[in-house]
Amino acid sequence: MERLFKPKRVTEILNRHGFRFSKALGQNFLIDGNIVRKIVDSAELTEDDYVLEIGPGIGTMTEELSLRAKKVLCVEIDNRLKPLLQETILDNYDNVAIHFADVLKTDLNELVKEHFGDNEFKVVANLPYYVTTPIITKLIEDDLNLKSITVMVQKEVASRFAGEPSTKAYGSLSVFIQFYSNVVYNFTVPKNVFMPKPNVDSAVVTLNIKEELPNIDRDKFFRVVRASFSKRRKTIINSLSTYGFDASKEEIKKALELSNIDEIRRAETLTSEEFIALSINFPNI
Repeated sequence: MERLFKPKRVTEILNRHGFRFSKALGQNFLIDGNIVRKIVDSAELTEDDYVLEIGPGIGTMTEELSLRAKKVLCVEIDNRLKPLLQETILDNYDNVAIHFADVLKTDLNELVKEHFGDNEFKVVANLPYYVTTPIITKLIEDDLNLKSITVMVQKEVASRFAGEPSTKAYGSLSVFIQFYSNVVYNFTVPKNVFMPKPNVDSAVVTLNIKEELPNIDRDKFFRVVRASFSKRRKTIINSLSTYGFDASKEEIKKALELSNIDEIRRAETLTSEEFIALSINFPNI
């Protein structure tokens, strides 16, 4: 059977079903076999792996995943794709299940347990640009039995995920992502491998979920991080003291001293370890 990543076959399937892309859902389907294989390669799948795919489209990457993994579970928001996915995937691959729902409104713990039991799983997906961060945040914060997340996202967002201190890309999102995972920037993807073609290039990143996390007050930690980056061009002491915390400038200055952080530094120069120290020494908020 001809593979789904052939542009001619994709066009034929879409036309036969009268399918029209939805801008509101950020639909851009992959039509390049090399990219599909490289994404799945980046996830380092084995035949024993369980995989969650978000936004399968017509199943271009789902097909590759099903050929390599033990079981694949897809979550798709667009009900119009039911007959297409029935034809392309469900009629041909018996290790794939498709759940039609908004992933952001889905109890993933319950859904994953239903299909994967207590087995650890990986996420592999081509995410719509407009919901990339909310989806990644949900995957991380839902306390799932998750090993890694390999996703194609907007290139700028991928750079922020992997951003290092003292670079333009580094910010509160970098600290959040890197608190929970070790980030690998795999490769950049040109816009011409999609149908329709998006306005920007994409990139594939893998977030390897950390097995152990620092034993700290996470809510306090992330509030301090967000406050620190609230005024990127200002010094850390000015950003924190004008954020609206119920703490005096002197108390904040003392917390910076205890954390061995010079108050004239800017947030973008602080490492995750320094932010952790600062949140521990910061006044109760």
